[in-house]
Amino acid sequence: MTEHPDRSQAISPEPAGRELPADLSPDWAAALAPVRDRIAALGDFLRAENAAGRGYLPAGAQVLRAFARPLADVRVLVVGQDPYPTPGHPVGLSFSVAPDVRPLPRSLVNIYTELEADLGIPPAVTGDLTPWFEQGVLLLNRVLTVRPGQPASHRGRGWEEVTACAIEALVARGGPLVAVLWGRDARSLAPVLGGVPRIESAHPSPLSARSGFFGSRPFSRVNDLLVAAGADPIDWRLER
Repeated sequence: MTEHPDRSQAISPEPAGRELPADLSPDWAAALAPVRDRIAALGDFLRAENAAGRGYLPAGAQVLRAFARPLADVRVLVVGQDPYPTPGHPVGLSFSVAPDVRPLPRSLVNIYTELEADLGIPPAVTGDLTPWFEQGVLLLNRVLTVRPGQPASHRGRGWEEVTACAIEALVARGGPLVAVLWGRDARSLAPVLGGVPRIESAHPSPLSARSGFFGSRPFSRVNDLLVAAGADPIDWRLER
């Protein structure tokens, strides 16, 4: 498993500055300015988690990775819950894992199963979803960090405010956008999305995939909505 050095400083600087990290896209930095104090406080919390020996995932440099590419380029929003709690798995993009992770998380296996059923694209060997991200698919978890081995352990710490701010900025931007909401937590964001076209279903987790995720055809439906809005479709292939 690839080791990533801790860079919690990448999340926020020391509390006195309250500036956003330099590696955020400038338009995302502007959009997240209303919650920069919250992000700085979360940085303090994560440093305290490290100091106490509890740690957190993903690595500090990857916590805000979803905002590294321009807000202006986002065409699709895919909302997850919180990062995978397995060390070496989360990379700052919802559902994605590092290229060398084997076996793939079961939720991701189910996503690939539905992708093949929907568009005939065979399951990829890698779980790295960066090619989607680079095409304007924002893979955003509702909560951006987690304690190793403890799912949902950082809920209620303030990330919900940050990600709601990000989604509100997307809605306010206008232009072609399709939201994909998998699971109850993601569907709770429907009121924030206003008139943005939404594709909603059960979560791809093994616990719920057969309750409405399988057969929902999200990938072709996203592309149909994008084309109807005058935007280019997503090439969902990960291996070309």
